[in-house]
Amino acid sequence: MQMVRYNPWGVGELQNEINRLFSNWGDTESSGATAGWVPSVDIQEFDTRFQLYVDVPGVDPDAVDITLDNGVLTISGERGLPAMPEGEKMVHRRSERGQGQFHRRFILPDTVDAEKVKATDRHGVLEISIPKQAKAQPRRIKVAA
Repeated sequence: MQMVRYNPWGVGELQNEINRLFSNWGDTESSGATAGWVPSVDIQEFDTRFQLYVDVPGVDPDAVDITLDNGVLTISGERGLPAMPEGEKMVHRRSERGQGQFHRRFILPDTVDAEKVKATDRHGVLEISIPKQAKAQPRRIKVAA
């Protein structure tokens, strides 16, 4: 006879869900805990700039907010449900694409030029170009007599 451990309320599963929910608490890159969905992002670094590609199909570019504050780049917005054709009644829906609010955060190095950041939308892919600036080099200062 095999013994099976009795777990009446699924306490182990509940604990796993709580741990998963709070595992990224305070994570400064992004937090999916409060977002409806999290867009995929590709990041490339070049000699002169960083380039981000953010998948946001179905999101109006005017509904995307990009801020750069104290070295933290934040991308946020919202994707709603497609409009229902007038006079039709939905019988069933299967939804695999995320809807609702989204946000991503990225900590940038101090070498970025915050004044020259540019963003464009190309067929649902947000392209963000973040130029680098020359890092201040230490120098010797001669004391005048």
